[in-house]
Amino acid sequence: MFSRVFIANRAAVARRVVRACTHLGIESVAAYADIDRAAPHLAEASATARLPGYLAADTYLNGGKLIEMARQTGCDALHPGWGFLAENAAFARGTVEAGLGFIGPDPQWIERLGDKTRSRAVMAEAGFPVHRGSDVLDNLDVAIHAARNTGFPVLLKPVAGGGGIGMIRVDTEAELAGAFATARAQALHAFGDDRVYLETCLPKPRHIEFQVIGDGEMSIGVLERECSVQRRHQKVIEEAPAPGLDRTRLAEIEAAAASGLTGYDSLGTVETLYADGRFGFLEVNTRLQVEHGVTEEITGIDLVEAQIRIAAGAKLADALPCVPEPQGHAVQARIYAEDPRRMLPSTGHLTVYRPPRMTGVRVESGYAEGQWVTPYFDPLLAKVIGTGATREQAIGRTLVAVKAFDIRGLDTNQALLERTLGSEPFIAGRLHTGLLDDLL
Repeated sequence: MFSRVFIANRAAVARRVVRACTHLGIESVAAYADIDRAAPHLAEASATARLPGYLAADTYLNGGKLIEMARQTGCDALHPGWGFLAENAAFARGTVEAGLGFIGPDPQWIERLGDKTRSRAVMAEAGFPVHRGSDVLDNLDVAIHAARNTGFPVLLKPVAGGGGIGMIRVDTEAELAGAFATARAQALHAFGDDRVYLETCLPKPRHIEFQVIGDGEMSIGVLERECSVQRRHQKVIEEAPAPGLDRTRLAEIEAAAASGLTGYDSLGTVETLYADGRFGFLEVNTRLQVEHGVTEEITGIDLVEAQIRIAAGAKLADALPCVPEPQGHAVQARIYAEDPRRMLPSTGHLTVYRPPRMTGVRVESGYAEGQWVTPYFDPLLAKVIGTGATREQAIGRTLVAVKAFDIRGLDTNQALLERTLGSEPFIAGRLHTGLLDDLL
């Protein structure tokens, strides 16, 4: 087992990793940018390491500096959290080459699955269902041919992308030339790679993802999560299990997801879109997911501890002795610092920040009263997870907790979350990725 873990991230995920390390008896070193010097996880970690500056490029995206600090602080492993460098194969490789354990998959897996067209091919070859789409579009003529074969509307997507960034819907062939140029420019700006591909644009699909964990020899599935409530292709409300779907079919797709990742050696998530009774592959996230807590709540599995154990060399039989039958239901709502109607980031001073303490409610947050929320990082303030014996009870607990979370000093999306959680379509389980647009 590792003795000291360097946490190359911030806010809620850094705090979550600190907690897992403490439970495992591992020391933790929390990196922090100057602007995060009052973050609560710094007091909870065994030690801290200052990253001078406040911009992401100078701090949490400065891979060389992070690896150097991990070595200087006597760490024998590094946890990348999510976002930032978590799915950067070069960073993972640099970590390993520096003699540190990387708490994530082998860099080859990150490289292999980070390329969206390559991951589509990998999963299709393994027999996983894949929606219509293309390989890399080398030029406009290739794009036109692929779009005609796929059928409009289509989505242009960056090969190296993620998080819904840089996706452009194209409804007609007349729009394709301009959209293709824009998509390539956006991909280059966001990811340093202008390659794009296209997929069929499904009408009101559901976004269902499958948690997989492997030890390098075998992989297993650990239930699915419903992630359909989104804004700008980014998740806002998640839950487990997915409501109203055939459990036998879900188990088949879960098994196919694990089979497609045979040999994988960490936590991974196979994301799909479900429409017209059919699942189709979307992407693989080679990291800990923001929404992992809903799976933990209904299975009793500590996914972060399992991830650390496997990175330290444990096999599944030891890191995850058994996968219990899920009990009850869990719903997570993400509280963002943002305008609830325009959904644009909000900044300000958290003059009041008081998370609720309630039965059946778990709050994951990286902020505390008195901190400033800046424009430099993701606006996620907290995740509120309500768990209950039934889906209705879980929704109710989440809704009450969101209402009870007292946050002042900036705008939040709490009103939008309340309206969504209490809406008839959500309660009835009529979920799709355009639900928020319908409610606004």
